[in-house]
Amino acid sequence: MSTSKSDQRPLSPHLSVYKWQLHAITSILTRITGNALIVGVILFIGWLLAAATSESHYQIVNGIISSWLGKLVLIGSLWALWYHSLAGIRHLIWDHAVWLDINKSRLLGWSVVFGSFALTFVTISFV
Repeated sequence: MSTSKSDQRPLSPHLSVYKWQLHAITSILTRITGNALIVGVILFIGWLLAAATSESHYQIVNGIISSWLGKLVLIGSLWALWYHSLAGIRHLIWDHAVWLDINKSRLLGWSVVFGSFALTFVTISFV
């Protein structure tokens, strides 16, 4: 019995040959950063509640935020804020049917990625 050519093909070839495009990655990152901003907001609300409750609670929360892990989360939240904001501006530009061709769209995508890192660095430098 001979096997046909279709029997030798993978079941889901689209998964093995698909090349991730910048548009897909930035879209997924926009959704992830939108959800990650919740972590930063919860930390900020917890910090405010601790400051309003008592000095001992404030010292505990401030100690957590001042630790290396807390600073890493704050920097990550700051990057998520800049990234999400720039991605939102990119979508506002697209809403006006501007820069929709592939090359300009790719330029906007890279601008969002590098711009978010640059603005995070600038913000940390001045704080």
